[in-house]
Order: sequence, then structure tokens, then C-alpha cells
Amino acid sequence: MGRPKRADAAGHCYHMLNRANLRATIFKKESDYEAFEKIIDEALARYKIELFAYCLMPSHYHLLVRPGEDAEMGRFGHYIGLTHTQRYHAHYKTAGMGHLYQGRFKSFPVQADEHFLTVARYVERNAFASKLCDRPEHWKFGSLHHWSSKTKTFSQRISPWPIRRTSNWSQHVATDFSKQERDQLDWSVKRGVPFGSETWVEHVARTFELESTMRPRGRPKKNPDPKVAP
Repeated sequence: MGRPKRADAAGHCYHMLNRANLRATIFKKESDYEAFEKIIDEALARYKIELFAYCLMPSHYHLLVRPGEDAEMGRFGHYIGLTHTQRYHAHYKTAGMGHLYQGRFKSFPVQADEHFLTVARYVERNAFASKLCDRPEHWKFGSLHHWSSKTKTFSQRISPWPIRRTSNWSQHVATDFSKQERDQLDWSVKRGVPFGSETWVEHVARTFELESTMRPRGRPKKNPDPKVAP
């Protein structure tokens, strides 16, 4: 089976995600997170990518980005994955002990309106939702911490958003999603379905040949009675 289709067009926003192989813990200590953030900064300097939000978790990462050239997200993600893998194995002396990540990163397009804010909330509340911190802005290894603390790192690493943050943003991030938001987010994360309004999703799916992401997986169910038409 070939790789699933993945959009990577200039000017579109995307959520990026990659998990460690077997969901192992790859960020074991504070310096591991800091080393990965350094790789992100190196990649931002090399490639035409705007980074809007991110959150590093013990076994995976989330990024919300916008490439400035077609296929640039792929180059950006490849650099991050390859560089992190090489440096991780060198540091922990685990070369030859298997893959660090499950595979190439996953992604889905995000509409640059209120749906962008929903995905940004999803990214920035990840550690809070996993009970790794008391408040989402307290997680040091994510964009919300740098934004709320007005750190120099934020202005250097994070690009201006295409849409203004909701007022009381940190509190908004701490607020849980509605069932509809959660279901749509889960579907996009699992399948790579574009995240936006119904009309926008249909248009983007046609444009980038992502219709397969919108169909249920698996073979169609066989009709138990061959005499009855499906």
C-alpha cells in the first residue's frame, strides 16, 4: 500500500504531528526538550516556514505551521525528524536499536479562520489535557508558555497569527472542547482530513486529492443476502 496523500502547498496552514516508535518516551529530561527546540529553530532558519504554535510531549510533538513554498513543510519535517533521530541516538548511544519515530510525520490542512484557533487551542492545551501541568501556560515546552510569559524566544520562534487570538486566550485554551469540536479534531488527526467548514473541506480535499482521507477505512461490508440489492 502506498503512502496516503498529503497536502503541502504554500500559503496554507497545517497541523503536524509525529509520535515515537511504540509511543516510547523520547523526551526524558528538560535538556531533551531544549535540544529539540534548538532543532526547530535551526529548521526555521533553513526553510520558509512560519511556526504559529507548538507543544512537545514526552512521546510526540505537535506543530501548527504555514509553508512559504510548495513542499517546504515536507523538507522542514524531514530535517527535524532526521536531525533529532541522529542526535538522540548519539546522545543516548542507541544507534542501531531501531527507529525513533513511527514514520514520517502526519499532517492535515487547517482553515485560517476560527478553525485555526481551534487547532491552536488543541496544540497548546495538549500537556494540560494530559495532566502534565496545572495550567496550559505552565508547560515550558510549548508556545503558550512563551507567549504568556512574553519571552524573547517567543518573538524569535513564533510568527504572527493569521487571525487574532480570542480574548483571555490562556483561559480559552484551558476550556475543554465541545463534542463536535473533539470529534472533528480526532477525525483530522487520525485520518489527515482537512479541518475547516464543510465547504472549505470539500474544496481542499478536491484540490489536493485528499478525498480518500474522508472515507471510512477498510473494505465495504459484504451483503449477507446476495439476493438483496445493496
